[in-house]
Amino acid sequence: MTRAKSDSSAPLSEMVAMRDGVHLATDVYLPEGEGPFPVLLERTPYGKTRSNRADRTAAHPEAKSKPEIARQFVDAGYAFVLQDCRGRYGSEGEFTKYLSEGEDGEDTLAWILVQPWCDGKVGTLGLSYGAHVQAALACGDPPGLGAMFLDSGGFSSAYHGGIRQGGAYELKQLTWAHKHALIACEGRKDERSRQILSAQDLRAWMPVRWRPGLSPLAAAPEYEDYILEQWDNDTFQAFWKQRGIYAAGFYAGFSDVPQVHMSSWYDPYSQTAIDNFVALSRLKSSPVRLVLGPWTHGQRSVTYAGDVDFGPEATLDGNLAKDYPDLRRNWFDRHLRGLPVADPLPANVTVFRMGGGSGRRNEDGRLDHGGSWLRGDCWPLPGTRETRYFLHGDSSLSPRAPRSAGAGTTLQSDPSQPVPTIGGAITSGEPIMFAGAFDQRETEQTYGATHPGRALANRDDVAVFRTEPLKQDMEVLGNVRLRLFVECNTPDADIAVKLIDEYPPSEDYPEGYAMNLAHGILRLRFRNSFESPEPMVSGEVYDVAVETFPTCNLFKSGHRLRIDVAGSNFPHFDINQNNDWTDPAAPPRTAAITIHSSPAYPSCAFIPVRADG
Repeated sequence: MTRAKSDSSAPLSEMVAMRDGVHLATDVYLPEGEGPFPVLLERTPYGKTRSNRADRTAAHPEAKSKPEIARQFVDAGYAFVLQDCRGRYGSEGEFTKYLSEGEDGEDTLAWILVQPWCDGKVGTLGLSYGAHVQAALACGDPPGLGAMFLDSGGFSSAYHGGIRQGGAYELKQLTWAHKHALIACEGRKDERSRQILSAQDLRAWMPVRWRPGLSPLAAAPEYEDYILEQWDNDTFQAFWKQRGIYAAGFYAGFSDVPQVHMSSWYDPYSQTAIDNFVALSRLKSSPVRLVLGPWTHGQRSVTYAGDVDFGPEATLDGNLAKDYPDLRRNWFDRHLRGLPVADPLPANVTVFRMGGGSGRRNEDGRLDHGGSWLRGDCWPLPGTRETRYFLHGDSSLSPRAPRSAGAGTTLQSDPSQPVPTIGGAITSGEPIMFAGAFDQRETEQTYGATHPGRALANRDDVAVFRTEPLKQDMEVLGNVRLRLFVECNTPDADIAVKLIDEYPPSEDYPEGYAMNLAHGILRLRFRNSFESPEPMVSGEVYDVAVETFPTCNLFKSGHRLRIDVAGSNFPHFDINQNNDWTDPAAPPRTAAITIHSSPAYPSCAFIPVRADG
């Protein structure tokens, strides 16, 4: 097929039919000259003609539109297909988040393969939801799929991270739904619904359990429906094992094609990227790569995450590649087209180790934490071994096991006074919660100013365990596993944990700096099984396991490794009412949660320490 020079900048616009008769709005950008061409496909719920704040580079910080990005690839010889997901922007149908993307992706790919401008080689790319749709597609191993670049998404198991976690519900789903329901109303010129949605105080709704017609999404029932379905399905049953939200159940048949799984330490999909890499690199013969930076969701071209700066090596730009467009283009040039270009990601694993900076406040007012890139062939990197640290009743954290019985450490968890979220692995939470690394002594993000001026470590509902100042550097790489012996006076409660790098006092930070690295949570009724919840009995001690999200950090000598344990982390997660969850009329209860520490009940943390660090 020949593309005339005069119309090379304008896309071919199509309404592509799906198997159920719904048509999806699709734009095709073609190079000049004779085809056919290798094809790249990006499917998005965010508007095929719009821009995303992550579509920028360090040299050009203004985000480019998707058509501009498409034309960059067209100039490199690719046909580029942009498509609005079902029920979004120009596409027909009803939007149900995540669950139709596998089949719609298959139908779109099949349509592309029979077009005269397609040479039979099709790659996929996209960020966030644009990565989720790729994993959903690959779960069906469709003909014609040749290579993938998944950035910050591609659910390994949405129940275990991304929608729910440890049995709790991630409230970023609510903020995302409200924002995009508003956009949908604007697009279909439904002014009445738009006004109703705009009038909602989402902050006031966050602590409340939503019901059909009794939610800030009541004016957008298709959004309300899927949110309530996610929220109500709290056990790991068939709903969570569907294509589109559970790649782990489809690994055996997952497409064996070259693929990149990229995420970052302050992104909700770092665990997903690791899970997918570990499983698929073992099962598949094609190249599989893992990239993890120090960024928040998709922000690969800046040196900071929240209030902490990681230095000039932190950006993708100039360190892993010239920039993000260059990295992706080289990936597809080599692995889709077979061009003789150097492998842009020669190591199987490329991860950023945070830490090692000056600890001063930089000119932008951020902590200079520093960092550098590590590379290896597998995850975890060679030399990583778990070291056990015990939680003691005197709030110490030590390799020394407890030698005598004690009362343990008791914290109170009042559902009306939840422990505030201050940063972390979050996306789509603004303006209610923010992603990244922050000083956990600060209270600017305290939700609802429940305890104004009180650092988390000074609250009676947070138990703090910290090492002595380290005598030498310690590199932690991976997930911290906690084995806790827990006693509780209520049928249910949450254990929310946080790994922190605690700086000593300095000229710039006279009280030190407590930098959050990773979080974890467990709803205790799921302590034995996510399929079958069980109440706790007052007076009994339970052996429970909680795991943090992954991280990679160099704790410098003089710093302390700190673990916080609380009964909530809100609004990152929904609030546990600590009652009989099977009884809708049961009132909220304040839980007294005791973390035991004794020879009989040796609560401890398994810290993954890399000897080469």
